[in-house]
Amino acid sequence: MYPEYMVAPMREELTNDGFEQLMTADDVEKAITSEGTVFVVVNSVCGCAAANARPAARIAVKNEKKPTKIVTVFAGMEKEAVDKARSYMLPYPPSSPSMALFKDGKLVHMIERHHIEGRPAQMIADSLIGAFEQYC
Repeated sequence: MYPEYMVAPMREELTNDGFEQLMTADDVEKAITSEGTVFVVVNSVCGCAAANARPAARIAVKNEKKPTKIVTVFAGMEKEAVDKARSYMLPYPPSSPSMALFKDGKLVHMIERHHIEGRPAQMIADSLIGAFEQYC
């Protein structure tokens, strides 16, 4: 676990753009299993989250076609919420940061950490936008 003062600005990068911070496993279950499309970002303190993942997510949700809900959980903080989100992302192994798109509770698009590291934010956003165009 990290001190809240340290992660607060990293949370705000997403919540300031409309992401809902999910704090409990129940919050995660309700969001992911809801009707429509749900974009989940597993946020992280790592450098690739700051340089690539969060900027990509913020770019993607500005697309005309976007998910019904945009939510986030924070790795290393709310363990139960993160574990619950990751349980819906199986068979993909846990990674942070990561991003997933669900449609009517089913995983339809996944971006793992190894798809984020070393790639520009716009390239990641383009992948997300393609998924939004297809599923939203």
